[in-house]
Amino acid sequence: MSGTLVLDSEALSKLSRRHRDMTVWLDVARTLDLLVVTSAATLVEARDPKVPQAAFDHAVSLVKVRPITEEVARAASKLLAVEGLHGHKYAVDAMLAATAHLEHGDVTVVTCGTDDLRRLCKPRIAVEPV
Repeated sequence: MSGTLVLDSEALSKLSRRHRDMTVWLDVARTLDLLVVTSAATLVEARDPKVPQAAFDHAVSLVKVRPITEEVARAASKLLAVEGLHGHKYAVDAMLAATAHLEHGDVTVVTCGTDDLRRLCKPRIAVEPV
């Protein structure tokens, strides 16, 4: 694999709705042989009761879900501290950023919250809007 595409909650939510932007991102990932991952915490944030469970489950089946381990939680906490951020507003983004930092090679996070994630992912990880 040459790299990893990391999906935030909005990206995963759009994937479950089969939104065109996300189907394009997935096609690019397949073409480039990229691993597509997300954080286990993202599943909780992305679940929309308006989307049928089967559609959400299908979207999740297309990605590798990384667990929130103590290592990830501690790394997320450190990322927040470096940026002077704290609290539930940033918690899931920090866990996603910590998950992205553990990936190898070129890593791109696809997100709706580019500002926060750019702060948490700098300098090694690319952050692109969904």
